Amino acid sequence: MSDLLRWSPFERRSPFDLMEPFRRLFESDAEKSLIRVEEEVKDNVLTVRAEMPGVDPDKDVEISVSDGQLHIRAERNEKSEQKDNGNYRSEFRYGSFYRSVSLPKGVNEEDIKASYKDGVLEVSAPIPSTDADTKTQKIQVERG
Repeated sequence: MSDLLRWSPFERRSPFDLMEPFRRLFESDAEKSLIRVEEEVKDNVLTVRAEMPGVDPDKDVEISVSDGQLHIRAERNEKSEQKDNGNYRSEFRYGSFYRSVSLPKGVNEEDIKASYKDGVLEVSAPIPSTDADTKTQKIQVERG
């Protein structure tokens, strides 16, 4: 019952603080382990940004590509503390997190780059130009 908050009529809490235990109660295991991402295609480059605060990209992040999918896995150890008026509250989150994103057809694995800054992992995958550069050949229909 560590998620229960001690109630005091003299203590002010935001409505969000009061709802947090209920939000966590109804959060599914899949939601807890899914990495939130943004995907953007600009100038023939797919950029995937993944929310990853509290991870060490050198130790805790694994990026791989298979079957046209970009796979991002991470381990996180997150700690949040709150101390006030002699009360103490601490929340810990541990575990594996993952996300798979479909890559456009023809993306070359060797061209994919990744960087990490301010809790955001950014993966860039250049998209090969379409067959617009190839010439269209007209086929003559013969009469029989």
